[in-house]
Amino acid sequence: MWLTIKAYKKYISGLALLLASCQPPQKALVQFQGNALGTTYSIQYGQEGPKAAVFQKALDSILTVMNQSMSTYWPNSTISTINNGTENVVIDSHFEAVFNKATQVWKATDSLFDPTVGNFVEAYGFGNKENLNVLNAQQRDSILAFTGWHLVQLKKNPQPVIEKADPRVGLNFNALAKGYTIDVIGWWLEDHGVNNYIVEIGGELRARGNRPGKQRPWRVGIDNPNNRKENYTQTLPLSNRSLATSGNYRKFNIDPNTGNKYVHTINPKTGKAEASTVLSASVLAPDCMTADAWATALMLLSPALGLEKINANPNLEAYWIIADGATTTDVFSEGWPME
Repeated sequence: MWLTIKAYKKYISGLALLLASCQPPQKALVQFQGNALGTTYSIQYGQEGPKAAVFQKALDSILTVMNQSMSTYWPNSTISTINNGTENVVIDSHFEAVFNKATQVWKATDSLFDPTVGNFVEAYGFGNKENLNVLNAQQRDSILAFTGWHLVQLKKNPQPVIEKADPRVGLNFNALAKGYTIDVIGWWLEDHGVNNYIVEIGGELRARGNRPGKQRPWRVGIDNPNNRKENYTQTLPLSNRSLATSGNYRKFNIDPNTGNKYVHTINPKTGKAEASTVLSASVLAPDCMTADAWATALMLLSPALGLEKINANPNLEAYWIIADGATTTDVFSEGWPME
């Protein structure tokens, strides 16, 4: 598994909440929409929950805390301070939770999921231009010297701090932090008596209970990349689970000789940009941080290895869109809900 075109600044491939926009608003729902974390959000919950003003204040506070902890765009955030080389930076409980999940997925993917690969992303110019920069072996080796999750440790001194073997190592939690933020919002709602809700940020979702007024699970859809008449390639009920999609099927390249579709990924072990046939990966998991991390991870693993790992984990299900020549093929894990 290697990193996708926008790497840890993920390009979200079309995970959408089916909001039934042609119908009048459900009186049984409290609804919020807005912008956060560089994208949009949509949150719905039953009227048994807190008043709108109370929730909005809590939401703003949660987003501020998350940005202050893990946003690489905030120059004074904890992660930016660590990336700038400051030593013995004390981290908060949110940072620690995301760090531990990153370590877990890094180990589970044989170190191919790697939140330190951002320096390669910048060097290749992913996400900024149509054509990649070309790195020679010497340039790759120089960046590899400070790339690798094994170069980063969380230690208690006695407070938790991050230690880096090389000050040039950069951390980026974009493949986990959004999902974790969704979980935190969901936990806040649950702590305030909300049993039926759905939280969506940038196409990633956490759902609990049922859609109020309908007494059936929330329904979500995954965009159809083939531009057929159907808007969604998959629609499914979502209750007491989370769903995340990562992909580049709107950013694929086409081989001029064969017409085959492919995307570029970065192998953090070699530093090479390599062609991948995985255009999109969607993951169902108990929590959104796990779904978020594994959706990115499956963009990096080969389809066969990714399927093997997902089928071996009873808490995960996944759906891939794989480049098959000039077209695409759908691949599902054993327990993916089919309708």
